[in-house]
Formats: sequence, structure tokens, C-alpha cells
Amino acid sequence: MEFNKIFAAVLLAGIIGMATGIVADILVSPEPLHENAFKVDTSAVATAPAAGAEQAGPSIPPIAPLMAAADPAKGQALSKACTACHTFEKGGANKVGPNQWNLVDAPMGHKDDFNYSAAIKKKHEEGAHWTYEELNEFLAGPKAHIPGTTMTYAGMKNEKDRADLIAWLRTNADTPAPLPSPDAAPAGGAAPAGTVPPAGATEQAPKSGG
Repeated sequence: MEFNKIFAAVLLAGIIGMATGIVADILVSPEPLHENAFKVDTSAVATAPAAGAEQAGPSIPPIAPLMAAADPAKGQALSKACTACHTFEKGGANKVGPNQWNLVDAPMGHKDDFNYSAAIKKKHEEGAHWTYEELNEFLAGPKAHIPGTTMTYAGMKNEKDRADLIAWLRTNADTPAPLPSPDAAPAGGAAPAGTVPPAGATEQAPKSGG
């Protein structure tokens, strides 16, 4: 008899629980929200620059303001570090890198007797020239300025040294390129107006198979 009472109590509790659930579903019919109940304005976050992001601009200061006072004699002394890979005299042979006579304002990768990297060949196809600013940025960090170049030189970090070296390179020409205006903006590799691009290029030869 006692067992029957316990069983009946459990059964009744179960029935009551089921009935309660059914009634609750009838009384409360939740519907999923199609949009947030409270709108949050995220436009400011979406348009804000990423942390640490910098505005686009030249990676190094322009060299034009330094060229008028640059010293070719000091540049010639600095060029001795380049002679393992380049010659600079007129008619000089290519070595690991191309001969550099008539370099300033020359079209990039124009020498037919030198095998340039794909990166310089692409620059040549785009009509890029070794302007003062292109040389400045390339000499500061060849691989950073033209990714894919085979130039292994780490870079000349002192801007005065770069100006002196470029001033000396300018003298190695049949007709030296005009000096840039001190306030001239970087030309992005385009040939300067009114100049005739002389010959030359600044890169090492690709290694075999490269």
C-alpha cells in the first residue's frame, strides 16, 4: 500500500510537470529577433585606422634639398665599397652588377648586355627611371625599395653620404643630369621633364637559376 502511494505521487508530479511545460509554451511564444533590440553605432570603430598604422608617405626624406651642397669627391671615396660588383668608367665591363656609367636619370634595366632580375625588368616595362629620389631610396635599402632585386647591399643609412655618392655618380656621364630643385617632390621614378635619360642601371646580376 505504501509503495502504491509513492508511485502515485511520483506519477502525479510528472504529469503536473508536463502540464506546466505545455501551458508555459502556450502562454509564452518567444520569437527570434531579426535585429538588435539596442543599436550600437560602430561607424567610428569601422573607420578608425588600425593600431600602429601610419599614413602613406615617403619612407625616407627626399634627397633633393641636399644635392646642391653634396660633395662628389666624398662620393667617389664612398663608391669604393661598390667596386666589387660594379664598374663606373665609360665602356666598363659588367661584373656581378652592371656598369654604372651614365646612371643618373637612366631608365631602369635598359642595358641589353646585362641580365636583370624580374623586379627590375618590371620597372623597365613600367617606364621607371633612376631619378635622384629613386636612387636615394634604393641606396638607403635596395630590397625594401624594390622587393625582388638581387642587389645584396644592405643599404647606406646616412642621407648625406647618399647625396655625396649620387653627386659623384652624376659626374660619370657624357652630359650630367641637371640637379633637382631643392624643393622638388619625389617623382616616383618618372623621367624628369627636359632631360635625356642616359645609360646605366643599379642592380646585381641574378644568381644562376634565379
